[in-house]
Amino acid sequence: MALTYMTKEGYNKLLEEVNYLESEKRPAISKQIAEARDKGDLSENAEYDAAKEAQGLLEAKIAQLKTLLSNARLIDESQITTDSVQIMNKVTIRNTKSNQKMVYTLVSESETDLKAGKIAVNTPIGKGLMGKKVGDTVEIKVPSGVLSFEIMEISL
Repeated sequence: MALTYMTKEGYNKLLEEVNYLESEKRPAISKQIAEARDKGDLSENAEYDAAKEAQGLLEAKIAQLKTLLSNARLIDESQITTDSVQIMNKVTIRNTKSNQKMVYTLVSESETDLKAGKIAVNTPIGKGLMGKKVGDTVEIKVPSGVLSFEIMEISL
């Protein structure tokens, strides 16, 4: 798996999720399996099958998160500048056709949250903005066509 760059905050959030899944969800599912097993014949026990499937999904999720954490590299936020667009920058852009302004913070894929204005650097818009400077106009190919944006401001 490739390296994933993330903030300390994003790393800690994933770590908390793993701890929650291991300390609360895993014991709860084990309890469900034990209760279903106590009901008798396992060959026709739908509760047991459902609990075992939930356990498998939980273990897969835990393994996925642990892999993500083990391949994570923390971003040194003190090294981030606003000379050009880079990860962790807040970028104000203007659609040159509609004149609509948008503000996005470029983050790693694992920290994406569109409602909070956080887009991944590996999205078409993220890729198109990376390395550009204030005043630059970029043409970004998206599934619906080509969008043109002017970079208005870069901040932390």
